Amino acid sequence: MAKETMAQRKTAGRVMHEFAHGELKSGPGGKGGKVKSRKQAIAIALKEAGESKYESPKKNRRNLARSKRKEAAGRTYQQEREGKSHVGARGKRESSRATGGKNAKTTTRRSPRRLTARRAAR
Repeated sequence: MAKETMAQRKTAGRVMHEFAHGELKSGPGGKGGKVKSRKQAIAIALKEAGESKYESPKKNRRNLARSKRKEAAGRTYQQEREGKSHVGARGKRESSRATGGKNAKTTTRRSPRRLTARRAAR
């Protein structure tokens, strides 16, 4: 298996964090209930991170992209429960200027809707 990327490691770590805190759910929309088996949690983590050996490379890329969209939108179980808008943000300014970095005026906690409304008003 190829070496995993940092994005894959972060996603897998986030899923295992959700499992450890009892936030990880299975099935579409979490309708399958809480995940109680560590083996199942690992399988979900590998699938979300696009590292599954049972999926094609194309499907793995699609799964990772889907997870990253979920994290960026703040729709992971961890973010919903802990009230965070972005994984790794912790309410501080992000490193790059485009995402609210060193010289930026906004922090990452601001909602994306308000930002797009402001940009449209300009």
